[in-house]
Amino acid sequence: MYRRESQRQAQVGGYDLTLAKPAGDRGFGWRTRARFSQGQAEARVEVLVWADLVQASMRTGILATYGQMIRVAWIYAASGALRRLMRLRRGPVLAALYPIAALTAQALAAGLVAALTGRAVAALTGWLGLAAICAAGAAWAVLAFAKAQDHRLFAYYLMHDYAFTASLRGAYPPHLEQRLAQFTDRLAEALSEDLDEVLVVGHSSGVYLAVTTVADLLRRGAVPGPALSLLTLGQVVPMASFLPHAQRLRADLAFLSEHPDLFWLDVTAPGDPCSFALCDPVAVTGVAGPGQRWPLVISAAFSQTLSPPQQRALRWRWFRLHLQYLCAFDRPGDYDYFAITAGPVTLADRFAGRRHSPGRIATPAGPGLP
Repeated sequence: MYRRESQRQAQVGGYDLTLAKPAGDRGFGWRTRARFSQGQAEARVEVLVWADLVQASMRTGILATYGQMIRVAWIYAASGALRRLMRLRRGPVLAALYPIAALTAQALAAGLVAALTGRAVAALTGWLGLAAICAAGAAWAVLAFAKAQDHRLFAYYLMHDYAFTASLRGAYPPHLEQRLAQFTDRLAEALSEDLDEVLVVGHSSGVYLAVTTVADLLRRGAVPGPALSLLTLGQVVPMASFLPHAQRLRADLAFLSEHPDLFWLDVTAPGDPCSFALCDPVAVTGVAGPGQRWPLVISAAFSQTLSPPQQRALRWRWFRLHLQYLCAFDRPGDYDYFAITAGPVTLADRFAGRRHSPGRIATPAGPGLP
């Protein structure tokens, strides 16, 4: 996607950008070479992979997924997190309820097919036992078919994603903590290299992991060498930070928001129904102190940065809109993902003097710190 979308954006922006394979064995990633009006730049992109941890939790059967659905719904409702989230922004909460609605609809459809099948078999054969077996088989066939279509429906995918976040009511599982420690070590290595900037990017659920990784790094002491920047895109931080046992994440948000050795830009858009658009993740969680300086909250302004034809093409494609931050804009403003990640200007310089977007939401709605 980076290769395809960067070429589209380069044509619009009038710059040159090429990709190449990385040198060495640092894992999945690529190198970029670019020529902008401000000068030339080279960048190395490394993906800090944690998807495998979520994928491991997805290897459950149909009944186990429905069990996860009930547990996740109970955690959010009983803890008060759902009520707090609804007061903040209803759009992403409704999007979060989609997998519950979709799985429930699939179960109701399976029940209806089972009832019709059982009644038909009983009427034809008069054998109630056979009718019950056929009804159960028909119901299971409907559920299995629906799961096989999840590459289009995303109900199971999203349900497992939310279940992973809520598995310990907001606390990080030990295997995720171990992975975050590895990320922090890699970030420390990068900061010891001869670079102009180390830019950490988090998107969607990856935002709160990026926050924790950078916070852990800064707790180790002064940051030498390159500028350290954090870019968070399409954040859903409240989905995690509002949970009752998310004290670790809430402390990380509070710590990072006041740190001077950092530039943190948070980008969302009201046109993205899956993110908490323009919600300051620190302030709305209730952990902002008097010394808060981060993040700078701006809008990607889809209504202005996407042409009417592109807006029409993306209408009702919620999940694609949620990825738009990583894609090309045909009317880009100062937010250009590829100029930011491959260009010669640091994040701090690019947005120097920029103020919060007017629609920024900073009213506390979360549980705050103890």
